[in-house]
Amino acid sequence: AGFIKSPLSQKRLTQDSVELYCEAIGNPIPEIQWWFEGNDPNETYAQLWDGARQDRVKINATYNLHSTSTISIANLTDDDSGMYECRASNDPDRNHLSKSPKVKWIRSQANVFVIERPEIATQVVESSGKLILSCNMSAPHPAITGHKWIHKEKVLEEDENAGAFTSHVINGKREEHSGVYECVYEANPQIRGQVNISVPPQVTAYKKSEHGNEGDTGVLTCKNPSFPAVTTWSWYKSGHGLLENASGRYIIKSSGNKTELRILKLDIEQDTGDYFCNGTNSYGTGDATVNLRVRSRLAALWPFLGIVAEVLVLVTIIFIYEKRRKPDEVPDDDDGGSAPLKSNATNHKDKNVRQRNAN
Repeated sequence: AGFIKSPLSQKRLTQDSVELYCEAIGNPIPEIQWWFEGNDPNETYAQLWDGARQDRVKINATYNLHSTSTISIANLTDDDSGMYECRASNDPDRNHLSKSPKVKWIRSQANVFVIERPEIATQVVESSGKLILSCNMSAPHPAITGHKWIHKEKVLEEDENAGAFTSHVINGKREEHSGVYECVYEANPQIRGQVNISVPPQVTAYKKSEHGNEGDTGVLTCKNPSFPAVTTWSWYKSGHGLLENASGRYIIKSSGNKTELRILKLDIEQDTGDYFCNGTNSYGTGDATVNLRVRSRLAALWPFLGIVAEVLVLVTIIFIYEKRRKPDEVPDDDDGGSAPLKSNATNHKDKNVRQRNAN
């Protein structure tokens, strides 16, 4: 057996987690085990199992073309500091209780240093239309090489100052910028503090006006984009009071910052009106209004019927117009209208001939 990748030594803070990775090859495919030796001089190596240390230890291993194994330890304490050893062997007698393996286990080691987490005092001050967020780390602490401010995984500001105090200024009101902000100290290990801008729920309706057809299911939705999340949602109807799932016609589904009211078999007279969604958290309450309009099932036909009526009116107008503008019948050219003109011309010609003969 031989190692492709070995675990790397790391520094971590108490309450953090650590992950070590090991990869080995061989024919046959070797087995991988994890062992630990603490910093106590009298402590010896002990094998680690999945679920050890009150289920804080997790071990995942795969044996395919070669062997890979990952050990992770959550919620670190001072007692987790020490030497971690990845052992690999493909000797058939490696786990025999009485026989010693012919081929010894190969070993790769990594130190994990768990450092006491320093305290970070945080503060939010609102002044002159600005929010001033600050973090101040208590001593002792590792050497600091810079700071970052992060919100929703986006870096808002960073510097290379070495001080234990850092601040960030936001223009606007508290309600407009609620959420979780992180002050990050660049050190070994990296240290993070959390600054919360908390407000009562800023509840808004997904749509201020909803439409539904009679007999269908109506869906009204409200959300809360602010921090912290809503702990309790409730729905009310104007002139009706609190709506509950137990009524049979109302189904309310709420999760965190979103709530949904479903109304079964909509009725024009009973369900039309204003609905109020109310959200509550530890800082207060907020609500929004949704207006629901219920239409008759025949309402969808009205546009079509209107078009048909317009076409009929237009056809009628065209017919009447064409009827009135048609002239009376005019006699054909072969009838007596033009014949007399021809006869008169002929008689006039004959008269002139007779006068010349008389002369």
